Amino acid sequence: MNKRQPIFAVCAVTAIVLTMVVGCSPDFHKADADKEVYKIIDAKWQDNFGQKANYVISDANTIPTPNDVNVAKAPIFEEPLTLTQAVAIATKYNRDYQTMKEDLYLSALSLTGEQYKYALQWFGTIDAEYTKNGVSPESKTIKTEGSVKNTLLTPDGILLNTSLVFDWTRFLTGDPRTTLSGVLSGTLDIPLLGNGGGKAAWEELTQAERNVLYQIRTFNRYRQTFVVNTINAYYGVLQNKDGVTNAKNNWNSSVEYRKQAEMEAKTGRTAPYEVDQARQRELSAYDSYVITLQLYEQSLDSFKIMLSLPVNTSLELDQNELRALQNYGTTKPQYSIDNAIEIALSCRLDLANSADAVDDAQRTVKLAAEGLGPQLDLTGSANVNSQGNAHIDNFQFHKGTYNWGLSANLPFDRKNQRNAYRQALITLERQQRAYSQSVDSVVQSVRQDYRQLMATAEEFVTQEKSLAIAEERVKNMPLLLKSGRAKTTDLLDAQDSLLQAQNNLTSALVGHTIAKLTFYSDVGILQVKPDGMWTQSAIVSKDQTNEREQGKQSSKDNL
Repeated sequence: MNKRQPIFAVCAVTAIVLTMVVGCSPDFHKADADKEVYKIIDAKWQDNFGQKANYVISDANTIPTPNDVNVAKAPIFEEPLTLTQAVAIATKYNRDYQTMKEDLYLSALSLTGEQYKYALQWFGTIDAEYTKNGVSPESKTIKTEGSVKNTLLTPDGILLNTSLVFDWTRFLTGDPRTTLSGVLSGTLDIPLLGNGGGKAAWEELTQAERNVLYQIRTFNRYRQTFVVNTINAYYGVLQNKDGVTNAKNNWNSSVEYRKQAEMEAKTGRTAPYEVDQARQRELSAYDSYVITLQLYEQSLDSFKIMLSLPVNTSLELDQNELRALQNYGTTKPQYSIDNAIEIALSCRLDLANSADAVDDAQRTVKLAAEGLGPQLDLTGSANVNSQGNAHIDNFQFHKGTYNWGLSANLPFDRKNQRNAYRQALITLERQQRAYSQSVDSVVQSVRQDYRQLMATAEEFVTQEKSLAIAEERVKNMPLLLKSGRAKTTDLLDAQDSLLQAQNNLTSALVGHTIAKLTFYSDVGILQVKPDGMWTQSAIVSKDQTNEREQGKQSSKDNL
């Protein structure tokens, strides 16, 4: 053997390995993972979950630090921020929302690992070894081997492992007369009784598949509540801003009345104590204005954090959104509470997860029960060499080594299996109780939301009437004062009532809007659009509900 041949062989193997490493960059692997993950998510995303949008994770180019400021997250807002813009920013940058998207991604990424372990996946290895014993040239040996392996798993728990090992020794030494020779081997495990073979592995794969489906539902349920919370926070800031406007107007009115009282006191038309009352009223109104302004600024800062904007960002919300609500008024649901509950029990995604968790626990019980009795597996193995190069036509199957046998495990000691079975039964009981409680919670929330929606609609009508009365009182008060039919305290009370009525009306309007969105969300018919806003899906009939239930069962069977 040429002295350079061992060095050539090792260098050749090293070159192959380095080529593979350099060729597969981190960016390549990231893109490959993203492609596989989103293919899984897209395949499992059902139409009734909601529109397929705003679920792709955002990756930073560098590792962020606490002092980093993302310019894209801190735009200069030259005009007031509309509700649509606010929701779009929240769904793009909110930190909790990003975490939910990452949880969805990680669930699918975990599934790719399970599929790689148990589905038909090929991989290769190359091993090289150079050995020298003594000083004689004949004592030098070189060994190079490569292998290709795969594992196949079936729903019945049949586990098949195959491998192809080939010898590169003479091929890498440069001898043109040599070709790759190989050895094909495999093992087969078929469970006949019990939960042997690959049954546990198949359950792990099944659970990983279902976990992705559960996480998609969880993400979409989160999107519904997230949009409602964002809109609630937006209108909350507008409500506080409206309160500032009302408080400032009330303070200005107090200043004007105090000036008027001081002028009238100089002519003797107003008693000095009434002037003192007006001054106290002015101070109280100013204090109320300062407190209300502080509350508004705090709520605006909190909303910036919700949008993941720097707190020092100059931001103002569009007050026209509140006026649009006022023009729209209130509406009441056109269907009964029983119909709403029926829809919720069919459409709520979190309830579907709870129901499927019972199915998971039942499968675990069945698998654990199979482990209590006798275990019997049919096993087999094969080992076949190739003549010449490792092509399928060159394998000498007639000269291969084949083994078949039975592997039995009698149920003499089943302490661990007994404990696993008992634990599985308890888990099933817990999941059934959790599902029952989830049903009760859904029914309770829908009933409560329905009552809240009806109550806020009535409250808005009441507050409209109350505001009209308060405005009329303030309007008539100057004439009553001049005629001596009212006192200063009456005017002050009228102004306080007007301020309270204005704030109560805004509160009732915002409360009704949020109650309506919460009701739609808890019923499960609030659909989130790609821009982050919402739309109410059509109310389904009982026949459509049955069809949807059949669709759910079909999706379970497909898993």
